[in-house]
Amino acid sequence: MQSITIRLLAGVAVLASIPALPCYAQGIGIGGRFSMVRGDVATDTSAEGFAGGQVRAWLSKRTAVELSLDRRTQNNQTLTERVRDYPLQASVLLAPVRSTFSPYLLAGMGWYTHRVEQTAGNQVIDSTTTRRVGSHAGFGAEVRLGRRAAVHADYRYTFLRFGGSDPITSDTIAGAVAKSHISGSSSGTRFFPSYEGSMWTTGLTIYF
Repeated sequence: MQSITIRLLAGVAVLASIPALPCYAQGIGIGGRFSMVRGDVATDTSAEGFAGGQVRAWLSKRTAVELSLDRRTQNNQTLTERVRDYPLQASVLLAPVRSTFSPYLLAGMGWYTHRVEQTAGNQVIDSTTTRRVGSHAGFGAEVRLGRRAAVHADYRYTFLRFGGSDPITSDTIAGAVAKSHISGSSSGTRFFPSYEGSMWTTGLTIYF
């Protein structure tokens, strides 16, 4: 998890250092965000709140890349178990119109870490970590607040699957994603993408 984060941050830093990239009113920015993540949409599980941040780099007038990391920590009532979730996502944003109000489409990959820790007092006595990787896509908009700041909101479908037969379900829980469930018939080939989870995100980015 840590090595993936370092590599992606390094990639953004390299892009930022390339002098040949054109300079737009908004270039590279960093900010915070809040997300509502729902794991299993088929069983209508309740959404969980996550706090995190993002780095956005506009490589051209209409194309940007984003690296985001969210976090949620929850303890049980007896304080003997702690659950930590870390969704890490890398996305490409395509904005057909760049203005004060800029709608965009997004797509990318996510790395979802789910850790369950057994605790005694402030000590962790045992832990179990599971991870999943999945694609996501969605839509949103960014609204400029002057030259150096912007707010955004978007909706993302997570763990997309395209075509093929129905997959084997998994009991792995990662990044607030509950038991896999793909809508549709129990057999046969699907012609439209399906998804397991969803998330709303809203945040503020300060550009340099």
